[in-house]
Amino acid sequence: MTDPDASAHPYADLDDLGVATAAVRAGADVVRGLYGQRLSRIEKGGGDFATAADVEAERAILGVLRAARPEDAVLGEEGGRQGVVDAQRQWLVDPLCGTLNYAVGSMLVAVNVALRDGAAAVADPFGGEVFRTDGESAWVRYDGADTRLAPSSGSRLVDVNLDPPFPGAPGFRAVDLLAHPGFAGQFRPRVVSTTLALAWVAAGRRAAYVTDGGDLSGSVHFAAGIALCRAAGCVVTGIDGGPIGPTGRGLVAAADAGTHALLMSMIRGR
Repeated sequence: MTDPDASAHPYADLDDLGVATAAVRAGADVVRGLYGQRLSRIEKGGGDFATAADVEAERAILGVLRAARPEDAVLGEEGGRQGVVDAQRQWLVDPLCGTLNYAVGSMLVAVNVALRDGAAAVADPFGGEVFRTDGESAWVRYDGADTRLAPSSGSRLVDVNLDPPFPGAPGFRAVDLLAHPGFAGQFRPRVVSTTLALAWVAAGRRAAYVTDGGDLSGSVHFAAGIALCRAAGCVVTGIDGGPIGPTGRGLVAAADAGTHALLMSMIRGR
């Protein structure tokens, strides 16, 4: 049922891009506000955990989404599936990507919100930037102004996710890519441990991003970054070179076809 007072909500008149932007900003405000405080941890097992900042940021994001799109469903990293069971539309929420970084005082974190197959936004809470896409074009908003994202391989910097688990092993291990004889001759590795790096690929600050995994198309961690890279014109595939989806494996997001081909030759060469 549609909320009869929807017109009174501050986000009611926003389009999907505006909703995604408002949502990540709400989450980013929480992440920034709680930074440096002693926060309780929620253990998830296998060395993974959330903090009170993850939970509170997701709550703030959900507040925006519920006010703006009460008939949509939400999949949140901390709260799981919520909202209308048979909803046609679903928002994917990662309220604090880079929790371990955050917990030890590093500002390399991101807030990710994506409408499945639609608009998406990634906020850098400490840099003040919001990377955003309507599903067709992509921009970065800073200090109220939007700049079109322009991928570039000029930096030669490649972010590689080394966090376990490693579902592709022994066929693919990210550490093996770094040890490939040709890698050092073409690229320089970086490991920031947050999907903010995907936004940087779209913005031309990284040449590529590589991670292991299964189907990442519906992942709360990766959906927003993948949407940004695609809209910006990057080459986005699985680590097997195939499309991302139910049969896909991992992710290679490259600024251009040449960079993608180089990385794929190294991955296949292992």
